[in-house]
Amino acid sequence: MKLVAVSAGLSTPSSTRLLADHLAESARSELAAQGYDVETDVVELRELAVAVANNLVTGFPSPQLAAAIETVSGAHGLIAVTPVFTASYSGLFKSFFDLIDPDALTGKPVLVAATGGTARHSLVLEHALRPLFAYLRAAVVPTAVYAASEDWGSGGDEYTEGLPARIRRAGGELAALVAARPAEETPTDDTAALERQLSDLRFD
Repeated sequence: MKLVAVSAGLSTPSSTRLLADHLAESARSELAAQGYDVETDVVELRELAVAVANNLVTGFPSPQLAAAIETVSGAHGLIAVTPVFTASYSGLFKSFFDLIDPDALTGKPVLVAATGGTARHSLVLEHALRPLFAYLRAAVVPTAVYAASEDWGSGGDEYTEGLPARIRRAGGELAALVAARPAEETPTDDTAALERQLSDLRFD
């Protein structure tokens, strides 16, 4: 089973990458506790920025970008994390997902998350990220995670749930969706033959 996190952080070190790592580990440990053998991978969009721009202009991905797109498309569960710029996801984040086949994320469990300097931007999860992946027909987990600067190192109080607790809850929800999703079926010879016959039909 494969979990993939997409991090659109631009700096090194990056709080966006840190949040992606924590979320991936939370989901991985929950699946491992259920007996699954889990592989995790992280796609760093910062390293692909030039390739993404070139692909948008030329229509052809570089080998590294093509591999990243294949990694995301083939994941059993996806974690998508972006920094907030001008009250929305980053342009690099959106440009990368514009290159993903529109059907590649259909039904795929996705956990959305974001980082920012202030809690005022937390609604980006609901007005930007969740609609984006709903449009791509992904199965977005109920809990989205936003981490402001003050959230790091905060355990929360009796009125608010701290970042570690939100990470555990979101990771658990992603693990549950991944575990519940049926394995993709390999078409039988009969199914493949029928698909070929249908593709040969002509409608006037």
